[in-house]
Amino acid sequence: MRFIRMRTAKATEAALVAIPLALGGLASPSHAQDAPPSPSGTFGSGCSALSQKANTARDKVVEAAAAYPQLSQLVSATVRAKLGVTLDGKPDVTIFAPNDQAFQKVTVSQVGALLSNQGQLKKVLTYHVVDKQITPNELSKGSFTTVEGSKLTTSGSGTDFKVNGKANIVCGNIKAANATIYVIDSVLQPPS
Repeated sequence: MRFIRMRTAKATEAALVAIPLALGGLASPSHAQDAPPSPSGTFGSGCSALSQKANTARDKVVEAAAAYPQLSQLVSATVRAKLGVTLDGKPDVTIFAPNDQAFQKVTVSQVGALLSNQGQLKKVLTYHVVDKQITPNELSKGSFTTVEGSKLTTSGSGTDFKVNGKANIVCGNIKAANATIYVIDSVLQPPS
């Protein structure tokens, strides 16, 4: 148990160091043909870009996300908002996880304002979390209530899905011990 806490602390520490305070220009999303589902059940053109760690299915969601360098800014923001224990304590959740390129689409001033306001940061991050595990079959015409309390929608077919009509799922169906992770290419904003 102590080893797991130390490993989680090291991943958290590394993620905090990785948070960039000055995010630059927009990253171009890949519009390449989505790859067919893998034997592990993951799908999407962005899965090959994710550095896969063995057995993330055994890790709680924050540690599982920390295993993917492309999710470092999300992990850092989650730690900053003090949501790690909350998310890891939920039995079955789905995370629509913005990758680092998604955070690059947000202006420097917006990121600064978000990081300096813990309440708003929690609101935005919990809007990316649904308090149930969502299967790929539920994504084609989904409407889900987030932990933040608002609705988000999913649409698409095959391996090509969107969240709220704008964020592409670039890698889907990543398993953690208590969660399913869908990596998206935009940071979602809860309705005002």
